[in-house]
Amino acid sequence: MSHRYHFISGLPRSGSTLLAAILRQNPNFYAGMSSPVGALFSGLLGQVSAGSEWGPVVTVEQRRRLLTGLFENYYADKSDTTVVFDTNRLWCAKLPAILDLFPDAKIIACVRNVAWIMDSIERLYRGNPYENTLLFNDDVERNTVYSRVDTLAQRNRLVGFSWSALKEAFYGEQAASLLVVDYELLAQAPDKVLPLIYSFLGETPFEHNYTQVEYDAPEFDNNLGLSGLHRIRPKVALERRATVLPPDLFEQYANMCFWQDGRDSRANVISAKPV
Repeated sequence: MSHRYHFISGLPRSGSTLLAAILRQNPNFYAGMSSPVGALFSGLLGQVSAGSEWGPVVTVEQRRRLLTGLFENYYADKSDTTVVFDTNRLWCAKLPAILDLFPDAKIIACVRNVAWIMDSIERLYRGNPYENTLLFNDDVERNTVYSRVDTLAQRNRLVGFSWSALKEAFYGEQAASLLVVDYELLAQAPDKVLPLIYSFLGETPFEHNYTQVEYDAPEFDNNLGLSGLHRIRPKVALERRATVLPPDLFEQYANMCFWQDGRDSRANVISAKPV
């Protein structure tokens, strides 16, 4: 069957797995953690476009069919659902392509104060002290909290790439198809946020249970050396805590929330602060 597609993207450690875990309660929806479809999309496009041996002989229309077929074939076993949410931080950097393939698709970008993202990742790193997590390439990168955080912030790494991709989407031509969802508001008031998400998507509302949310991916997380990365607590709530980052490092990344000022963007924003 042919699915309707929406996309979950945005910043890491900002509620994308939580949102997917909530949405998947709806029997008409499929949603999960980050899928390999984004990587397959980029790899396939690289094989049939400029710079490739096959670029000159594969037409644009053939490329469209190949990429559309990638989604349909990957999700062919989800025939019991009508709507698929594919999660990948890459999608914010691919809006022109995915909205050409799926003109009615919407992109939900989960966001959070970048300093708290760094704090969350650092907590996971410290919680797995006998693992050389795959987030870092060598001992130089993982030596101290300063090298770890600065590595993550580079434009081609976990946090820096997703932040740059989101900013591109937020100020881009397709921004009207983007909904930015603040993690703190989602965690504090899911009963208020989810109806707004359904309205943006144009999907029929559903009564969700915010005290029995389930999701975990231990094998995937352990392979990364980050146990608990995708583990969701059953009750949706915001956990208040002190940061584990040194004060100067926290302050360095605390003022990067560009989505709180939407004057030059057509993006839709659900934020804990006025936009």
